[in-house]
Amino acid sequence: MRGLDFSSWQAMLSTLIGLAVITLIGVGIRLLVMQTLQQRRERENRQINERLRTLIAAYKTLGGSFTGALDVDPRHLRDLRHAPHEDHPDDAALRLADAVATAGSDRARRIRDAVEAALSDIILLGTDEQVRLAAHAATELAQGRAVPTAALVVSLRDFIRGALDLAPIPASVAIPRQGPARPSAAAKGKADGADKGGAKGGGGGMGSSGMGGMGGGQALDDAPDPPR
Repeated sequence: MRGLDFSSWQAMLSTLIGLAVITLIGVGIRLLVMQTLQQRRERENRQINERLRTLIAAYKTLGGSFTGALDVDPRHLRDLRHAPHEDHPDDAALRLADAVATAGSDRARRIRDAVEAALSDIILLGTDEQVRLAAHAATELAQGRAVPTAALVVSLRDFIRGALDLAPIPASVAIPRQGPARPSAAAKGKADGADKGGAKGGGGGMGSSGMGGMGGGQALDDAPDPPR
């Protein structure tokens, strides 16, 4: 208050201008700080949302099944074909076993590929416990051993519910053991249809180019001879 001078209208005007400048500077600094904090908060929210979205997708992949085979089969088609068949000593039985293995290998391959992608996402964005479990599962897959995913699914479920501020599942609720989700027939049919469509399109292109070449050759044959 000692710096305020209201003795004359010139002093009062300069005092008001000084107060307005100081107020504007304070408001500008406050807006800058608030904008910086808001941008940081938005960036953190985007990171959390992306992390939750990725981990929820991994949870659905690793724990989307309650029945059937709940372990990931790490074998490839070549491993199934080269496996010994003690129960089928003759050639006919061996060919039958190879045909059955070939028919069931595509489904196991798609499950294995989806689980490997989910494990990679968990190693990138999971917690310490989840990264440890995912690394162990990836190591087991690389060494050719069947991998259960129930423990990793439980860890993901607890983390996701905690991040979404959901109450923990009561201990009285008995949740059966979960395993990797089985690929749907619709996704396989869509992929097969895309492959067939691409092959058909390629054939149409060849046919068009062939017809164009034939038409061009016929036009050259029908053209009159140049005057001599």
